[in-house]
This record gives sequence, structure tokens and C-alpha cells, in this order.
Amino acid sequence: MSKIVHEKMTQLCVKIAHGNSIKWSILERVTVFKQFFHFIWDKILACSIGKPARYRRLTYRSCSPPPEAIEAGVETSLEAASCRGFSKDSDLVSLKISLLGDCQIGKTSFVIKYVGDEQEKKCLEMTGLSLMDKTLFVQGARISFSIWDVAGDSSSLDHVPIACKDAVAILFMFDLTSRCTLNNVVEWYNQARKWNQTAIPILIGTKFDDFVQLPPNLQWTIVTQARAYAKAMKATLFFSSSKHNINVNKIFKFIMAKLFNLPWTVERNLTVGEPIIDF
Repeated sequence: MSKIVHEKMTQLCVKIAHGNSIKWSILERVTVFKQFFHFIWDKILACSIGKPARYRRLTYRSCSPPPEAIEAGVETSLEAASCRGFSKDSDLVSLKISLLGDCQIGKTSFVIKYVGDEQEKKCLEMTGLSLMDKTLFVQGARISFSIWDVAGDSSSLDHVPIACKDAVAILFMFDLTSRCTLNNVVEWYNQARKWNQTAIPILIGTKFDDFVQLPPNLQWTIVTQARAYAKAMKATLFFSSSKHNINVNKIFKFIMAKLFNLPWTVERNLTVGEPIIDF
């Protein structure tokens, strides 16, 4: 009985092998035919257009600002500026960062501290909006931060849509010595989220060097309110000082760590009287 089963299994294997050999023979013939066809087609193209057709990779550009964000007379400048986030260099990664907050809270000083005085001279400025760049190397890649600083007066609100569009992170800034600028962060946040709901939100208190001169009980009140706002915004909270370069570089390192899953070793600091970092 076992001998009969073995013979049948052998016959089946022979049939399968024979069938496979036929399939491979057919596939080989089809492959040869396809190669011959492509060869003839290339020759036809060469004769008709003079050289073989080649494809090239097109750079994606998404730089058309929303019509409601354009002020008369600055459309060309804004469109050209928004296109700066897309580079022809294959090893350059461009990241757009937006800064929002009231006037006179230290936003521009914060950016200049990070990009340096030389980049400040190359700053692109227009009414209510300025742009600065900084390029650095991270693990063999070039990272270019394109930082859009929106002035904090009411007439600059028209720039919020284009400043926030395509941004990977939005920095909501306030003066640690002025509680009204902290209260106004809520409105800046609401305006920004109308145009960008995916950017990393970061809440930044500026002028920490002046903040530490305030009475301890007032410091505690501001810290408590800022932490509550950050939690509601699902944002990371930093206290900073441009004058003493406190937490300025850390904020941009944090952005890169979040975007590229890089190690982040900085610990939370909730001690009143010290630069707060809460996440």
C-alpha cells in the first residue's frame, strides 16, 4: 500500500516539475519578447526625436499663499519667500518655523540670538513680517530653518495665514513680566490653528532674566498659569532669555528631536525661580 502511495506522489511531483518547466519557458519567451519590443521602441523614439526619452524627477512646490493672506503690493515677495522652503539641493531639509506673540516681547531678539548677527543682515523684511534663515548639519544632513516672525500688532494679523501655512512648528511667545501677553497667547493660538493644525506647538516665556527679579509669589502665579495654558494647548513650555542665551538653542534642538525622533536628554524643570521646561 505504501509503495503505491509513493509511486503516486512521485508521479505528481514529476507532473508539477514538468508544469513549472513549461511556465518558466513561457516566462522566458515573454521576457525576451518584451526586451525586443523595448529595444525597437527606443529605436523608434531615437529616430523621431533625436535621442531617447528620459524622465526627470520634479521638485514638489507648494508655495501659493491663500488669497486672503496677501496684502496689496507684497504678493510677489511673499510667494517667493514661501517657496524658500523647497530646495533644489537633495541633501537639504528645509523646515519652516513660525513665531507668534504680542509686540515688544522679545521675539526678534530671540531669533537673532539663534541665527546670529550675520544672518540678521540677510533678513527679508516687510511690513509686519520678517524672515531669517539658519542652516546647520545634523547627522550628515543639512537642516535649514526658515523662521517667520510675525509682528504683534493688530495690523499684522493678515500675515498669520501665510506664516503658519506649511510650518512644522509654531512658537507662541509671551513676556514673562507681562501677564497680559500671556493671556493674549490664547488668541494667537486660535488664529494659528485655523491655518495649521499639525505643527508642533511650543509655548515660550521670554525675558527670564527680568522675570527672576519679580516677587516669588508672582513668579509662582505666572508659572502656574503658563503651565496650565501649555497643557491646554498640548504644547511644550520653555522659559528663555535672549540676553543670556537661556534655552534658545534647546528649543530648536527640541524641534529637531520631535521631527526626526532624535534622542532628547533634557529633563523637566518645574522649580520656580529657574528656567522652566515642562513637557
